[in-house]
Amino acid sequence: MCDYIGLDVSLKETAISVRRGSRRVWRGKCPSDPAAIAAALRRHAPEAKRVVFETGPLSVWFFHALSAEGLPAICIDARHAKAALDMAPNKTDANDADGLAHLAEIGFFREVRVKGYDSMLVRTLVAARRRLVRISTELSNQIRGLMKTFGLVVPGAKGGRFEAEVRRLLAGQVSLEPVLLPLLEAWTAVRGRAAELGRQLLRRARHSEACQRLMSIPGIGAITATSFTTAIEDPANFRNSRSVGAWIGLTTRRYQSGEVDYDGHISRRGDAHLRGLLYEAATVVLTRTSAESALRTLGLKLRERIGFKRAAIAVARKLAVIMHAMLKSGQSFNREAEAMS
Repeated sequence: MCDYIGLDVSLKETAISVRRGSRRVWRGKCPSDPAAIAAALRRHAPEAKRVVFETGPLSVWFFHALSAEGLPAICIDARHAKAALDMAPNKTDANDADGLAHLAEIGFFREVRVKGYDSMLVRTLVAARRRLVRISTELSNQIRGLMKTFGLVVPGAKGGRFEAEVRRLLAGQVSLEPVLLPLLEAWTAVRGRAAELGRQLLRRARHSEACQRLMSIPGIGAITATSFTTAIEDPANFRNSRSVGAWIGLTTRRYQSGEVDYDGHISRRGDAHLRGLLYEAATVVLTRTSAESALRTLGLKLRERIGFKRAAIAVARKLAVIMHAMLKSGQSFNREAEAMS
């Protein structure tokens, strides 16, 4: 007889529930370590059919580690599981594990594709660079704001010019210089680290045939191409290219009930950073790209009819479709035909 296991994972402990023959046969807790969990399941659930847990910070590690232990690990969408888990009268880790085990037994869940370690490593690189760039921007804005209080206005300079202007304005400011120079030195260090991570991204993009192909699209740079390829991983993960736009959250939500039926804003599901990058790329296509293409022509027509923001979202969605189609077919960007695909 098969065993169905539910895991309610937290940072320190994981609640475990085992069901067999439509009833619970064991429930307990153990440290949130896949090796310890695997040892417990071998004792209490020797015929494991499904080991179900929700998406979360530890889901990638748990999925690959439990799979390496020979367990049929399944990661399910936490939003879908929440509706079923809320039926329990009391919200406890043990009850959540029972609910997950029940979902595993009846098969009422949506499995989530878990990314590989290599893809997660590149995504971590992108996230780390993004965070450093954001910190650098915050520090420079803080320096500008503090200096304005004392009548020292830094010109609109960037990079080395910004540092030189700040030092020039602080020269002779005996009381202010010791306060702001540490901020400036921190800004310089953070900016240097961000540039170093950016160079790593560029090297990866140059050695990736898929990234080089995507970077031939107007508005698509190394960061956007790398983020897209690591998010998609295998183009075969999607049955058709049109579903990629919905997966990233660039399609409108629909509400229909009785006589009420309307489309709302975009769903904003999935990878928010990738969605933002595609929107930025669409903005570049509409405003900065000089080379004509069917994609730009389509976007300009939409801008006249529905406004800039909606047109940019439509172009971003079209970019997602085009990029997936290019990865799937191995073809290069066609300026005349791609927007009609």
